[in-house]
Amino acid sequence: MRKLGCLALLIALMAIGALVATNMWAGTGPAARPVSVVVPEGASLGRAATELERAGAIRSASRFRLLARVFGGGGSIKAGEYEIPAGASQKDVLALLEEGKVRQRLVAVPEGYPSVSVHDAVMRADGLTGAVAVPREGSILPDSYAYQRGDTRAQLVARMQKAMSDYLAAAWAKRKPNIAVSTPEQAIVLASIVEKETGKPAERRTVAAVYGNRLRLGMPLQADPTVIYPITKGRSLGRRILRSELHAKNGYNTYASPGLPVGPISNPGRASIDAVLNPAASQALYFVADGNGGHVFANTLPEHNANVAKWYAIRRSRGEM
Repeated sequence: MRKLGCLALLIALMAIGALVATNMWAGTGPAARPVSVVVPEGASLGRAATELERAGAIRSASRFRLLARVFGGGGSIKAGEYEIPAGASQKDVLALLEEGKVRQRLVAVPEGYPSVSVHDAVMRADGLTGAVAVPREGSILPDSYAYQRGDTRAQLVARMQKAMSDYLAAAWAKRKPNIAVSTPEQAIVLASIVEKETGKPAERRTVAAVYGNRLRLGMPLQADPTVIYPITKGRSLGRRILRSELHAKNGYNTYASPGLPVGPISNPGRASIDAVLNPAASQALYFVADGNGGHVFANTLPEHNANVAKWYAIRRSRGEM
């Protein structure tokens, strides 16, 4: 009977121990708020546990290793930066590491961003390393780019530029016949102007048609953003364009010189590139603001002048003139 009693006590103690261990494994962790942990490439479970303890995601590295061997799924951990939620259990922490659910860090490049602004965004991105020069204008495809802590800025910019090269090559292969541009480089230059001239998706192909028609006829494009670019490198001018600036010959000003500028004035998005390579079937040569965030298009100068008069009347009614 005494042996049976001891056996029962041993079983009870083992059950209690198993319950305690289970609660330790699946119970609430010590982190009072989300914490960031970097697991280096090739790190062992022991190294990862040390980093987790140092960050306050777990209480004990040695205990975590032991419980992971007992309760874990046996999968390998993956390198990267992890954001451990507040109160995450040791079970949940190991699951994150085994599934490779690394923290998403993003650099957003909006359509029409000039390269100086792309450079600003990349340089202030937390977790990237090293410096990088301002990328060539028009070489970056606007998008949101994921990266991990420790990536270099040069690597990220190279990915942005490869995305543009790949997209442009694919879009150029599907271009409409007899368009106004003859090379992919010219397409990017014209797309950068289209991007700056309208923010309405439905207008892009018609704006592209207007500039294509002007190029065929040898008419100056007369695009205001090309006047501004040499002054600000794509940043906001913050004032009206001066008369002297409209006459400045600098390779970009499409009032002073016919044809395309010497280079892009922004990083155009996919839709503007597509608009240039597949413009609307339109004979329009002119457009002016309509007062509602869009533009009204005209085939002839008298029609355009009438539209301009309407736009000036709208501005006067708003106290802008």
